[in-house]
Amino acid sequence: MDFNLTEDRQMLADTLGRFLADQYPVEHRIKVAYEAPYHDPALWEQMVELGALYALAPESAGGMGGTGFDISVVFEALGKALCPEPLLGALMASRLLAAAGADQEALLTGATTYAVGITEIDAPYELDQIATQAKEAGSGFTLSGRKSTVYGGQVADVILVAARHGAGLGVFAVQAEDANVTGYGMMDGGGAAEVLLDDAPATLILADAEAALKDAINAGIVALCAEAVGAMDVAHAATVDYFKQRKQFGVPIGKFQVLQHRAVDMLTEIEQARSITIKAAAELGGDEASKYASMAKNMIGRAARLVAEESIQMHGGIAMTWEYAVSHYAKRLTMLDAQLGDTDYHLSQVMKGYAA
Repeated sequence: MDFNLTEDRQMLADTLGRFLADQYPVEHRIKVAYEAPYHDPALWEQMVELGALYALAPESAGGMGGTGFDISVVFEALGKALCPEPLLGALMASRLLAAAGADQEALLTGATTYAVGITEIDAPYELDQIATQAKEAGSGFTLSGRKSTVYGGQVADVILVAARHGAGLGVFAVQAEDANVTGYGMMDGGGAAEVLLDDAPATLILADAEAALKDAINAGIVALCAEAVGAMDVAHAATVDYFKQRKQFGVPIGKFQVLQHRAVDMLTEIEQARSITIKAAAELGGDEASKYASMAKNMIGRAARLVAEESIQMHGGIAMTWEYAVSHYAKRLTMLDAQLGDTDYHLSQVMKGYAA
């Protein structure tokens, strides 16, 4: 497996990295991420103009990427900057639209903001537990049910909703104005929404959509894992830099061997997380995509928690302050484990795969 980025992906990583470093310093991120609409609309438009969304879609859909590695490049850059822009919903929507052979121009140009509603309170992870129902109504459909934790739903124009359709699952497009959408900020910044559907008019995008929904979730997992790797890199670097500045007994604390060992342990976990993310990205769209996505999410969840805890402990009290960036990286790393299936859930999925 080639671990090096292609020239185009390296250019994308460099361009997006420079843009976020310049436009999204942590002080600005803290300012916009915790108040409605929980992102920066002006900078969202600039990211769209840079082509970030095009990197998430395949060439057949008008994009310029769409592979696991393209997704990883974009979201690792987002993780390094703790960027709260609603790209996760756009990514998952793009996968569903591509599976349906639907036009994506409005999504890729930013003319229409998409989110994806899969999760329900009583169906947090399993597709076969989804209860939202689709009913035929004239030439279209209506949907009834509730979708929980719709990432980016607080600013979406269109929500792609997974609902019962005949004997299986379909994906339906619902205009946000036709649903009861309650947006809120997550604990680590960034936005999501609860979506109530009461005979909401809907358009069928894809029938028999279970495979496409699994692919969209796997793509989202790869994105979150790459984001975690980016955030862990920054948290580790900040901790090592603090070792060089903070003095105890007249010497930098980085001279203390026990702290050196803990920093190396952090780095080892990060590199293992990076490797499994690369593997999950390589398998995306293949027969074993779900297996490696679960492996990656399980390992990332454990590594991210360790890096978050160690960063705070080795910084001391300053790491718990609102103004200090490490506290926000630690919150994001902790929250990432809860998105699209936590460590325990994905461990159970890996075990089921080996038992089959």
